[in-house]
Amino acid sequence: MQRLYATFIALITAISLSAQGWPSNYDGVMLQGFYWDSYDDSKWTVLENQADELSQYFDLIWIPNSGKTSDYHHTKRKTMGYDPCFWLDHNTCFGTETELKKMIQTFKAKGTGIIEDVVINHKNGLNTWVDFPNEEVGEYKITWDNENYTAICITDECNSNDNIGKWSTNKKKTGGAADTGDDFSGYRDLDHKNAIVQQNVKTYLQYLTKELGYVGFRYDMVKGFTGDYVGMYNASVNPSYDNPPFSVGEYWDYDVQKVVNWIVKTKTDDKIQSAAFDFPMKQKINAAFGGRQWSKLKDDLLTTREGYSRYSVTFVDNHDTYRENVRLHYNICAANAYILTMPGTPCLFLPHWQAYKGTLKKLISLRKAAGINNQSKILSATATDKSFTLNVEGTKGKLILIAGVNENSSAIDGYKLALSGNRFWVYANNDLDISSLQSITDVDSQQETTSLPDFCKVEDGETCAFFEVPAWWGMNNSQTVRCWRWDKQYNYTTGNWPGSTCTKVGTASNNNAVWKWTYKTGERKDASGNTNEGIIFSNGLTGDNAKQTDDLPFENGGYYTTNGAWDNVINPTTGISFVTTEKLMQTDNNIYSLDGRLVRTDGKLENLPKGIYIVNKKKVILK
Repeated sequence: MQRLYATFIALITAISLSAQGWPSNYDGVMLQGFYWDSYDDSKWTVLENQADELSQYFDLIWIPNSGKTSDYHHTKRKTMGYDPCFWLDHNTCFGTETELKKMIQTFKAKGTGIIEDVVINHKNGLNTWVDFPNEEVGEYKITWDNENYTAICITDECNSNDNIGKWSTNKKKTGGAADTGDDFSGYRDLDHKNAIVQQNVKTYLQYLTKELGYVGFRYDMVKGFTGDYVGMYNASVNPSYDNPPFSVGEYWDYDVQKVVNWIVKTKTDDKIQSAAFDFPMKQKINAAFGGRQWSKLKDDLLTTREGYSRYSVTFVDNHDTYRENVRLHYNICAANAYILTMPGTPCLFLPHWQAYKGTLKKLISLRKAAGINNQSKILSATATDKSFTLNVEGTKGKLILIAGVNENSSAIDGYKLALSGNRFWVYANNDLDISSLQSITDVDSQQETTSLPDFCKVEDGETCAFFEVPAWWGMNNSQTVRCWRWDKQYNYTTGNWPGSTCTKVGTASNNNAVWKWTYKTGERKDASGNTNEGIIFSNGLTGDNAKQTDDLPFENGGYYTTNGAWDNVINPTTGISFVTTEKLMQTDNNIYSLDGRLVRTDGKLENLPKGIYIVNKKKVILK
């Protein structure tokens, strides 16, 4: 694959002498090279050993904070770096500073830049809560006020702690200003109004870029301080050397306007200084690819806001969402196909890369072949109850993505099928050269779940729904899933929260328990006056132990996760139905075996052996 890094460097250098976030028309793809507790997979030596492969597909790799923590300094206890202590010492559980530099240089030589996870919202002390280490390495010097603690916000929780002596040897309260953003209770909130803090951050970023070779920064928890400071810090980094600074902020909010406001806030000299992750898109990805609410992808997104796709970094999951209730459970490859077809700068997640490398390599190659970049034009985006269709124009060609159910009965005029996978199809215009895909021989190490568990069955005339309980709910054998189901006229689950008791029916292939709710006559209660309708699953508990889904659209026979109805037992997108009746409505009376033999012509399933048959061009399991 042709490398575009040198061209990109020349482009950036020509733009301005101040950092400019992400460049215009940038076609790079980014990899998050870690996940929680990825101490083995994300070692600098381990990543460096994959440089030949990774550099063919990724222009940028985001790695964990590489500064040494106080815990590692004292006891060698491993952490992911979100408890930062040292800014000029980069010998950590991921490797030595020498190994870090070598890894960065190896990737740089192959055209791939490394981004550090910069954590400057908060800081940990070396021995106590507040004693920040003074550091000096060559021309770089960082000094803190460990007498009056002026670098720490006065609103930090250490000032209201009942045992002040535990954090301060002289029991003085901190002397900094009030926090300019959200408080972080884990460690000390830095006062970015303070001149010493500002100078120390600038020194830190200079060290990262000039001495270690990083090409930019992923700023952690930027809700904790206003965007002005990110703008100030980025503009202070001298871009005259050959590694211009990139910047992307973790502004975790699903409100597009708030994310846009933060991006605008980073302006310095009327130039935006940072991109942001498209968390609003992440929320819609879960609803669409996890719950088949395809119209959500047409909602307002950072990536689709006019003029802001350039500053949008898109993703399917990251280290935080992957371990929480906002994780996407199914259709991972289809969701990655979406961000790799969209404008913006896609950031792939290491566990996804490890599991679906063959598919993702082809998707990246297809994006590159079409010349899709962070400002590519969306020609059309349409949604039905069954699918989402996207048409995007790159500098070299056009791509059409269909996700969900491919409702096209014939070929798309002017396009050829370039790549397909589980519930997605990508078409390229006929004259686009996609030969690069043919040279990719990798196969996915994991196979995505494509069918519903065969123990999920719906009886004739039954109103029901299935719910796959995520492991993070932590349910024990004595707990029961509850269902709350309503519409604008009635509540169908007793009318008393948390509703009806569900029945455990089996265990899915991912070892999650599956529960079934069935409507029982007599549980319907008048609920006139309701303004909406839907279904909620919960663990029936209250207080801190309570777990429940959002309000989800109800569909009879729906198979739900916390993201929504992933599929439907009655009308599955997989084409496999699970029936318990010997009667089936059909328009085609022919019944075939799986190997294509005509079994019956009268359309009757009575007395047929149990098994899988083709009826109306769909698979039916007869039990």
